[in-house]
Formats: sequence, C-alpha cells, structure tokens
Amino acid sequence: MTVQPYLFFEGRAEEALAFYKKVLGAKNEMVMKYKDMPDPQPGSIPPGGENKVMHMDFDVGDSKIMGSDGFCSGATKFDGFSLTYNCKDAAEAERVFKDLSEGCQVRMPLGKTFFSPAFGMLADKFG
Repeated sequence: MTVQPYLFFEGRAEEALAFYKKVLGAKNEMVMKYKDMPDPQPGSIPPGGENKVMHMDFDVGDSKIMGSDGFCSGATKFDGFSLTYNCKDAAEAERVFKDLSEGCQVRMPLGKTFFSPAFGMLADKFG
C-alpha cells in the first residue's frame, strides 16, 4: 500500500507546481483543468474556476504528490501535518532551504542538530 499526500492549493496549484519544479526538480505527471472534466455535475466547478486545476500529480524524487486548486478560495490552510524533503548533503539542504524560503515563514532556521548536519523547518509561500 502507498500513502500519497493530496494538497489543496486553493487557486495556486499551477504556481505551486512551477515553484516545485524550479526548486525541487519536480516532474509533472498530469494536470487536468475543471473545464476538461467529462460530464461535470452542477456545483462541481468552483465559480470562475473553469481554468483552475481539478487534479494534478507530480513527482519529487521517488515520491508522488497529488493536488488541486480545490474550491479556489484563495486561502490555503495546511494544518496538522508537514512534508519532509531529504537532501543528499548539507550543501543541497542549504540551497533548497534558501530557495524554499522565498516568501515563507521560517519555523526553525537551517542549522546543525544532533541528528543532522543541516536541518530546518519552514512553511513555504503556499502554506
């Protein structure tokens, strides 16, 4: 069995995907817009959301992440969990942390810990 995260970007899915491609080397597998939904049911497309992402999946390393623009509310809220990105060395950790830090909230600055030569925590610009 595989557990895969499904993230709701509330209207910023394509922006998030482009960011993760640039910073993490994410590889896009599939993007489907609401307007491309076969046989849409009343209320299944958020108002004004025809060109927003209904479903996408992308790979970061060996991990698959799925996502959507959700209800396109503009207010992402990722609570109660976090995602971990493991780097091959401290130099890569410094680069990735710096790049992810653009417009973010640093929760723990990158630094040496008893369990890692370079560990930090942040909420990126998408929450």
